[in-house]
Amino acid sequence: MLRTGKQYLDSLRDGRQVWINGERVTDVTKHRAFRPIVSLRARLYDMAHEPRHSATMSYTEEASREPCNLALRLPKIQQDWHDKRAYVDAQLNEIGGVVVRVGDETIGELWSLWDGKAVLDEIDPQFSQNVEHHIMRALIADPFHVSANTDPKGDRSKRPQDQDPDMLLHVVKETDAGIVVRGAKYETAAAYANQAFVKPTIANWGDDKLSDYAVGFIADMGWSGIKHICRTGFAGRTPADDYPLSNRFDEVDTLIVFDDVLVPWENVLFYRHTRAATFIRATLHRYSAFPYTQRILYLADMLIGAALFNARQTGLDKQQAVREKLAELACYREGINAHLTAAIAAAQPSPAGLLMPNQSLLFTGRVHACTKLPAMMHLARELCGGQICVTPDFAAFVDPETRPWLEKFYTVNEAWSADDRRRLLAFARDLLNSDYAGHRLTFELFAQSPPYAHLNAVYMNFDFSTPLRFVKHAAGLSDRVM
Repeated sequence: MLRTGKQYLDSLRDGRQVWINGERVTDVTKHRAFRPIVSLRARLYDMAHEPRHSATMSYTEEASREPCNLALRLPKIQQDWHDKRAYVDAQLNEIGGVVVRVGDETIGELWSLWDGKAVLDEIDPQFSQNVEHHIMRALIADPFHVSANTDPKGDRSKRPQDQDPDMLLHVVKETDAGIVVRGAKYETAAAYANQAFVKPTIANWGDDKLSDYAVGFIADMGWSGIKHICRTGFAGRTPADDYPLSNRFDEVDTLIVFDDVLVPWENVLFYRHTRAATFIRATLHRYSAFPYTQRILYLADMLIGAALFNARQTGLDKQQAVREKLAELACYREGINAHLTAAIAAAQPSPAGLLMPNQSLLFTGRVHACTKLPAMMHLARELCGGQICVTPDFAAFVDPETRPWLEKFYTVNEAWSADDRRRLLAFARDLLNSDYAGHRLTFELFAQSPPYAHLNAVYMNFDFSTPLRFVKHAAGLSDRVM
């Protein structure tokens, strides 16, 4: 099925327990902190039904001959990845901003688990069957699927069982119906998602082959015993005219508390075997890193656009020093673009017979996108100038007493009226200087994993044999050194 926005909104009215700012939320589709992002997600669902977007955002499933969400289609050929890239392009160009958690960037984690079928079958063949079931179920149900990884941590110098056992999510009981879990996880968008792939973070298992903390499952976000305790939202805190990004694109993060939650056996994807948990942590992002990195490409476009418009207002784009800084932003942007393009061009077959983006190129692209983002934001800040932090708010531009003065001093020429200049400065302020901007920067740094894990992914996937062979030949080394 290809879901509609209304079907998505209706699915969230399931009695889920959600709190924000000390307030119990009765309906996330209507609450001021959630309504903008929930409405935007509904809009993305509706886009796939519109004639101008349907060919880009949907495909006809062979068996049922029904239209399905293209983002959830299993990638088997290069064209599938070109299509998925066009899918994200269509979404972000339509909404005019960046949303990271919409489902397509996390469903790939299930594909990674499917690649580990051989590992799961050694433990229990039922687990790999459950993985396949949920992959196919996603194609049919078109859920908003998120991924719960990070937990409250506790004392990481100790094993989980040597401290408060609930600090990390774990199994407390087995029943005929399933497993009962207790603990907590952080996840962006969980309060307004349908389901989450819940899995352990990098844990200190030592030499243990079995652990109650090594568990992965699909959880319905409306299940009894699941509580969503959300951080303060940015939407509605400040006027939308002054903070256009904060009020439209804030993706609210949640501490998901699992208070003795029953997980049916058919939802359990792996359990107790640390080898399975280690495998999924090592391969988790082999697909999902692609749409995640692609979205940072749009952040780069926003930085370039905001900086260049500000420079052009007064003709500063003609100065060599300004052009050099703009060129640096362009190099950053095209570096991301090049890695994504090459990752498709040099795509690799996966263990399960899917086609995955070239792992070395994809992960080095992610490192390039994430590690350079702080510097690129500061570069854009320089180019936008100091007015993004001193410009009066929208209310002053419409007040009868102050409006004439602001129109006088903020009108640059016939092309740039005071209103257009105010809008651009407000956009740049929210992109670069606001609380939301700082939050987004930290989020991009850690959203898929911390920087050291990004680099470890590069290390594990880079082909070191080629430079080693070259140096062996160039230095005249013996065969023993290989």
